[in-house]
Amino acid sequence: MIIDCHCHAGLGDGFTGPWDTRATLGNYLERAREAGIDHTVLFPAFHTDYGAANRVLGDYVAASRGRCHGFAFVHAARDRGRIRAMVDEAVEQYGFIGIKVHRHDARITREVCDAARAHGLPVLYDVAGEVWACELLAQEYPEVNFIIPHLGSFADDWRAQLALIDHLARHPNIYADSSGVRYFDFLIQAVRRAGPEKLLFGSDGPWLHPGMELHKIRLLGLNAADEERVLGANFLRLTSRVRARSANPFSAQLSPRHNASAVPGR
Repeated sequence: MIIDCHCHAGLGDGFTGPWDTRATLGNYLERAREAGIDHTVLFPAFHTDYGAANRVLGDYVAASRGRCHGFAFVHAARDRGRIRAMVDEAVEQYGFIGIKVHRHDARITREVCDAARAHGLPVLYDVAGEVWACELLAQEYPEVNFIIPHLGSFADDWRAQLALIDHLARHPNIYADSSGVRYFDFLIQAVRRAGPEKLLFGSDGPWLHPGMELHKIRLLGLNAADEERVLGANFLRLTSRVRARSANPFSAQLSPRHNASAVPGR
C-alpha cells in the first residue's frame, strides 16, 4: 500500500500564491493513480478560518470513499482557546487522523500538542527551518509523534535538513516526510542514520507531481521491506490508534475513475 502523507486540498482566501488561493485535486488524483498511489492524506490550503476549511475538507474526504484522509489544520495562535474543540470536531465528525500546523502561521503550542495527545494523533508540523523546536517537542511530549515535512526545510536550508537528521536519529517520536526534498543525498543520509522507519513518503501535492516525488523513494534503492515502511507502513503505524476509531478506514479501494473524479475541486 502506497500512502502519500502530504497533499493540500480546497480553497484559501489569502491570494498571495497557489498555497493560499486554490488547491484542486483533479490533476493530482489522476497522476497519483498512474503512479500507483493508493491513499492520500489531505490538509486545507492556508486559510483565515481553519474551522471552516476543515469542514470543507471533511466533505472532500467523505466524497473520496476511503481514498483520501484528513488532517485538521489549526492556527496555533489565532485558534488559541478552541484548538481542542476544533480537533474534537475533526476527529469525531469527519474521521480525521492527524493535525497540521505551520510555522508560517505561528509556532506550535502546548494546546496543539495536548489535543494531539488526547486523541492519539500525529502532528505534521512544518517548522520552516526551525528544527531546534524538535528537541523541545520530543522532550515535552514523548507520547506525541511529530512528522516534520520537507526534512525540515522546503526552502532548501541544508543546515536545517542536516540538523533534522540528527533529531530523527536521537528522538523516537520525531519523523520526517520526503516531500519537496531536492538534496537527494540528505534522504539517503536520513535513512542510513535514522533508519527507514523514520521517513514517510509525501508529495506536497497538488503542486508537486506525486509520481516524481514517489520516484525519489524508488531511487533510494531500499530493500522491499524498508521501501514498504517508507511508502506506507510507517504512516499506518503512526495513525493506528486513531484509525481504530475512524469511520474512514484504509481498507476501501477505488476504481481509477473514482480516483480522478470523486473528490470535489477538480
